[in-house]
Amino acid sequence: QVQLVESGGGLVQTGGSLRLSCAASGRTFSSYSMGWFRQAPGKEREFVAAIDWSATSTAYADSVKGRFTISRDNAKNTMYLQMNSLEPEDTAVYYCAVKRLGLNISPQNYDYWGQGTQVTVSS
Repeated sequence: QVQLVESGGGLVQTGGSLRLSCAASGRTFSSYSMGWFRQAPGKEREFVAAIDWSATSTAYADSVKGRFTISRDNAKNTMYLQMNSLEPEDTAVYYCAVKRLGLNISPQNYDYWGQGTQVTVSS
């Protein structure tokens, strides 16, 4: 089993920045991709960003492209999401997730999930 713990969420004003971290522990896959998803109350969970096992491929939702950057440090089993130019529409619980092998943007394809961290962007 893989345990994922998100951290770094909080309250920030419009235009501010936050960096989220996702630390993985326990049994891990030799080759796996990681992703970030978010969910606001009353809305479905949506894709934010993903990165493959070699960190050579990334994908971003149109709503965050150019503002967010995903990265990973395999030696530390940690993934990051740098969020800049935050907007109120970014307010949500952010989840990290892991899947076997290649990058995918569908939450249905991910095997393990963290408990989430709240991000609130205020005007």
